[in-house]
Amino acid sequence: MTSKPLHRPPTWSSTALLTIVFVFPLLFTFTRAEQNLTDSQIAILVQRLAEGATHSWEIGTRHQTLIELDTPTFSVLNNTSLPPSSQAPDSLSVVLESIAQVVVNASKEASTSSPRAFFPEDGSSADPVSVGVAAIIANWTGQSNETVDYDAAIEAQMEFLWTNVPRTDDGALSHRVSQVQLWSDFVYMVPPFLTYYGVIRENISMVLEGYNQVKLYRQYLFDKDAGGLWKHVLMGSDFQDEGHWSTGNGWAAAGMLRVLGTIKNSQYANAMASEIGDLTGWINEIHSAMYDHLRDDGMFTNYPDDNDSFVDASSSALLAATVYRHALLTNNYHHLPNAETVRRALWATSDSVTPNSSSLEGMIHFDSDGWLTPVVNPNSFTYEGSKSPEAQAFTIQMYAAWKDWVDAGAVGANGVAPALSKRSSRWTLGLVGIVSAITSGIFGGWGDV
Repeated sequence: MTSKPLHRPPTWSSTALLTIVFVFPLLFTFTRAEQNLTDSQIAILVQRLAEGATHSWEIGTRHQTLIELDTPTFSVLNNTSLPPSSQAPDSLSVVLESIAQVVVNASKEASTSSPRAFFPEDGSSADPVSVGVAAIIANWTGQSNETVDYDAAIEAQMEFLWTNVPRTDDGALSHRVSQVQLWSDFVYMVPPFLTYYGVIRENISMVLEGYNQVKLYRQYLFDKDAGGLWKHVLMGSDFQDEGHWSTGNGWAAAGMLRVLGTIKNSQYANAMASEIGDLTGWINEIHSAMYDHLRDDGMFTNYPDDNDSFVDASSSALLAATVYRHALLTNNYHHLPNAETVRRALWATSDSVTPNSSSLEGMIHFDSDGWLTPVVNPNSFTYEGSKSPEAQAFTIQMYAAWKDWVDAGAVGANGVAPALSKRSSRWTLGLVGIVSAITSGIFGGWGDV
């Protein structure tokens, strides 16, 4: 009688199981480990940001950055429903301490309680508003006390916007208090505050106003002749900048993403589907226009369509951060390969220095103290600078966005939606074939039970 064979060839299902159990986790680990910054290195960037953030917009950008890094459940850039929890986690403590100091200082500096900006002496009407979302979060989580009245501070800032800030004939709020002048930076500062305020207060009119301010600014600053890049500064009697400042395009894309995320995660998502579609398209416009000018070294110049301007790692980091976030929020993957090029360039190490996981020594785009380089001077945007707090924030934002994207499966890494990627399908089938051969050789098939 013929004996029954001890082994049989592995079936498709068993091979697929091995692939899923053993190989894909390894690939995911490799993706995660590739040029990843350590916690110690991120801590250095965070510390430099804390030391350098002194201007109103730097403080507001720091708040947003720390929320994205440490408390993603309170970030509108993740798929987390709004409003957030009314309980503030410990990870928000630094942001809450900072905004408390801002509100206390404002009450001391201003001669009136309302209308009053968060930074009463600031010449910009927009930059002080960058701390507004942190103030709303503090108020929502019950942080007010006998010293700090967040609700009053928020309402005073809102009243200041509508009564003290000049605007264009069609309603675009000025970036400056003294005269009507539109800056692309505005889109990061004001619309996210208006939209978040509207969601928390259940005021759809204010949510729509946040969107409307973006729409108005785009009508003025969008440059069709430049492929969709945004101009930097228009109007005003003292100066204008019709150039397409790279950081300004980054500010605009990042601000629109925050408005988009706020609406998409709110109770108004269905009612504002058209506005969500507009914002998605407008962000794509900036990405397509900017990445047409990406240099071979993975960097933008300070003005992307001016090759004579200096290389700027700051805007490069900010735009990359918006690409990862855009992929997570809207499943737009087209520019992920560009973002990955930028990330690898920014985290590259020198061949002459052995990388140190506890410092940034040996990294090409950071000095010995951990400051990103080269960067634009944030106080004089046509000149190269050093030790830029906003550049530190943008780098941390890029890291946090990339990390969230990887944690979500690094979907669309090749720039194509998974269901549409034939190459991805062929790659997977090829991998399954390799695993089949390996498992056949190693295990000799599956033994009978």
